[in-house]
Amino acid sequence: MILRLAIASLFARALTVGMTILAIALSVALFLSVEKVRTGAKASFADTISGTDLIVGARSGSVQLLLYSVFRIGNATNNVTWQSYQDIAARPEVDWIVPISLGDSHRQFRVMGTTQAFFEHYKYRQGRSLEMADGLIMDDLFDTVIGADVAATLNYRVGDPIVVAHGLASFSEHKDQPFRVSGILRKTGTPVDRTVIVSMEAIEAIHVDWQGGAQVQGQATPVDVIREMDLKPSAITAALVGVKSPLQTFRLQRAINEYSQEPLLAILPGVALQELWSIVGIAETGLLAVSFMVVVTALIGMMATIFSSLNERRREMAIFRAMGARPMTILSMLVLEAMLMAALGALLGLALLYLGLFIAQPILDRAFGLWLTIDPPSLREVWVMLAVIAAGAIVSMVPALRAYRMSVADGMIVKT
Repeated sequence: MILRLAIASLFARALTVGMTILAIALSVALFLSVEKVRTGAKASFADTISGTDLIVGARSGSVQLLLYSVFRIGNATNNVTWQSYQDIAARPEVDWIVPISLGDSHRQFRVMGTTQAFFEHYKYRQGRSLEMADGLIMDDLFDTVIGADVAATLNYRVGDPIVVAHGLASFSEHKDQPFRVSGILRKTGTPVDRTVIVSMEAIEAIHVDWQGGAQVQGQATPVDVIREMDLKPSAITAALVGVKSPLQTFRLQRAINEYSQEPLLAILPGVALQELWSIVGIAETGLLAVSFMVVVTALIGMMATIFSSLNERRREMAIFRAMGARPMTILSMLVLEAMLMAALGALLGLALLYLGLFIAQPILDRAFGLWLTIDPPSLREVWVMLAVIAAGAIVSMVPALRAYRMSVADGMIVKT
């Protein structure tokens, strides 16, 4: 009986009720979308590097090592000697190892020296491999593979020349040894997109005529002579390591951290990523707080709508009372109306969320490498919807109690 009265009352005020439901739906959709983006960003952040068991570098902090080796932010405190790298590679626990050499740049994009094993073993987003959008992996000494952002920002194509600058913010360039773009990687949403990748030998080749960070005056070794040189590196910046068995990971980590020839640090990428997220992820709390306030504002708007409609419905309430309806019946009807509006708004908000996900998912993946999964509503989302409905019932109690106190005579008085 009360449910039928509540539904009929809502239909009688369709326009006002519809606007209120839409406001609640938009606020719920915003709150849930922020939560989706937050969890998606956290998952993408954690999947920046996948399938790598250890990252090895000179002894410093774990976050610092992660920043310069994976995110190409900052510089290493020291290098790792080639002998130490070979000693680690020769350990029985090691399945594969990939060296990384950093230091130079190209128009503010970091240049990374590595081997072809990087393209085989570097994984992201739960095991996805790097793919070429155009061209091939480096085949010549002065070939380079560039990330998607490098190609898009600088408008590079396969075959274009690239001149590498010495250091990060330097006007000194290796003009005598220009590189050729041999391939362009597909968008990954990782720091690889903003990286210029060359071979380890190429890093040594462009520094043949350099000593102490400066070019030797009057010395310019011909490229043909450089190609015939032994270009084995003397040091690297860091290394990505895969172990044969997960059970051996901690043993290898301890052995590297206790390496006697030089101070080294081996970190677990997943642990370091979580530590870094705890630092940079503070903004997510602010986003959730803003979204929560939007939902609260919509619910307060619903309460104001019910309040403003009370004056219009005074005669309606008086007729109900005259026909024998008790004050508790009036209160229950108003609370039920609010719960129905909140429930419809929450359901519509959920529908808008999934519609937005279907539209935005490929766009965000292509533009930012942010992958938002489209899964059935989680328990957290169900609880959010139930909380909105409960909050709708609570805020409706204020106008409902006012209606509860109204007498039959109050509804019959004509106010001028």
